[in-house]
Amino acid sequence: MESLSSRTKILIGLGMFVSIIVIGVTGYMLIEDDNFLNALYMTIITISTVGFGEIHRLSAGGKIFTMILIISSFTTYAYALTTISTHFFEGQLQFFLSGNRNKSFSKMKNHVIICGYGRNGLQVAKELKAHNHQFVVIDQIHEAIFDNFNKSNGFIEGDATQDEVLIKANIKSAKALITTLPVDPDNLYVVLTARALNPDLEIISRASSESSEKKLRMAGVDSVVMPERVGGAHMANLVTNPDVIEFMDHVSVHGDDPTSLEEFECPEMGKDGHVKTIGEYAIRRKTGANIIGFKSSDGSYILNPKPDTKVMPGAKLFVLGTPDQIEDMKDTLKRDD
Repeated sequence: MESLSSRTKILIGLGMFVSIIVIGVTGYMLIEDDNFLNALYMTIITISTVGFGEIHRLSAGGKIFTMILIISSFTTYAYALTTISTHFFEGQLQFFLSGNRNKSFSKMKNHVIICGYGRNGLQVAKELKAHNHQFVVIDQIHEAIFDNFNKSNGFIEGDATQDEVLIKANIKSAKALITTLPVDPDNLYVVLTARALNPDLEIISRASSESSEKKLRMAGVDSVVMPERVGGAHMANLVTNPDVIEFMDHVSVHGDDPTSLEEFECPEMGKDGHVKTIGEYAIRRKTGANIIGFKSSDGSYILNPKPDTKVMPGAKLFVLGTPDQIEDMKDTLKRDD
C-alpha cells in the first residue's frame, strides 16, 4: 500500500467510504423496510460508532446486520477517514482536485525539465527560479515538493524514464533536461529516452562514478556533474585558496546576488559587414560592466579578452556586473550594432 500514489490512495479511500454507506443503506432498507433517510441515518451512526439511539427496535435480522456492519466497517471506515483527512489537512487534497497535477505543459516553450526532486533537484529548481527560467519537475512522490511547489512552473508525478511522462512535460519544445536521480542507471535510461524524443535537447546529468560518467557521455549527455567531486574540490579550495572561494561567492551566477556573472549571446552583431572589436564597444566606460571572458563562434574560450578581440555573430560574452550594468550593456550592444 505504501507504493501507491497519493491519488490512488484518495480514490481507494473514497471508494471504500462510499461502498460501506451503500451497503449499510441497502441492508437497512431491505431488512428493516426503512426509507432512505432512516436507512442512511442508521448507517452513519453505526459505522461512526457515535452511540445515538436507534430509530426503532431492530429485528433479529437487523441486529445481526448491524453487528456485521460495525465489524466490517472498523478497518474500512478508519482507513478512508484517515487517508482523506490527512490529505485534506496537509493541503494536498486541494492540490489533487485543482488539476495542477495534471496540468498541461503543451504551451510551454524553451523550458527546463528536472527529473528527480532530491537535494540536487531542489537546488536546481531554486537556481532556475532565481533566474526566472520556466521549469517542470518530474518525480514519483509529490509530497516531497508540495510545500515548495512553484505555481508558475509545474510538477508531474510519474517515472521520468517513461516516454509518456516526458512527452507530458512537452520535452519536444524544451530547452534542456537535467536528471538528478540518485541511481546512475536511472539517469542513463532517462538520457536515452530523452535523446530519442528530442535529439537537439541539451542534457545534463548527475553521476556518482567515473564509469557512469563515461556511459552517460556515450548515451548523449552534454554535461555530467559529479556532486562528490565538485564538493570535494570546493572543500579543498577552502583550505588552499579560501579568499578566492569567498571572492567567487560574491561574483557567482546566483540571480539574487548584487554582482553576478552572466553570459550574453550576440547573434545580430556584424550584419553591416564591419565586425567591431570589444574595445570599440567600450562596454566598461559606458556601462561599468566588465567583459572577463569570451567564447568565439567556433567554441574556443578566451579569458580576459583583449580590446582588439573581434565580436563575431554567434559569439558569447561573459560579463561581470550588477543587474543594472548588465542591462545597460545589452542596450549598448543593440544600439551600437
